[in-house]
Amino acid sequence: MIVFDLECRAGGHRFEGWFASSEDFSGQQGRGLVTCPVCGAPEVDKALSAPRLTRKGNQLPAAPAEPLHDAPQPVANGPMPPEAVAMLKAVAAVQSEMLKSSTWVGEKFADDARAMHYGEKDPAMIHGRASQAEVQSLIEEGVPVAPVIVPVVPPGEVN
Repeated sequence: MIVFDLECRAGGHRFEGWFASSEDFSGQQGRGLVTCPVCGAPEVDKALSAPRLTRKGNQLPAAPAEPLHDAPQPVANGPMPPEAVAMLKAVAAVQSEMLKSSTWVGEKFADDARAMHYGEKDPAMIHGRASQAEVQSLIEEGVPVAPVIVPVVPPGEVN
């Protein structure tokens, strides 16, 4: 599943759209099936957006040994509000359903996504692992990718 930031040309409204592939978006757009949820206008295009790539916790730079005097001090995390817990559970459930129709390709994710983009492999829903550099390269080439929001345990690594 690919998430695109979309923009209504008529009213400038921005919203997200989820599609099976870039071709799926183009096909639906060509048939007039993609419309603005705010004003209903069918003139909708992909909006410019910057990918948000974050490092894993074990890849973050080490914290300084002594806190800086002028730096803000961290605030202790309390329990999450019930609304946030419910939202995260809902996101996890949706992602779990989406991944049922996706194939785990592991470390071959970048190669497989690129091959599908260039027509060397049949398009399919896949998920796997890719380094930050691989993801950046895919984005620069125009290969549609999206992060999985809730961490996924690869097959074979489940206890």
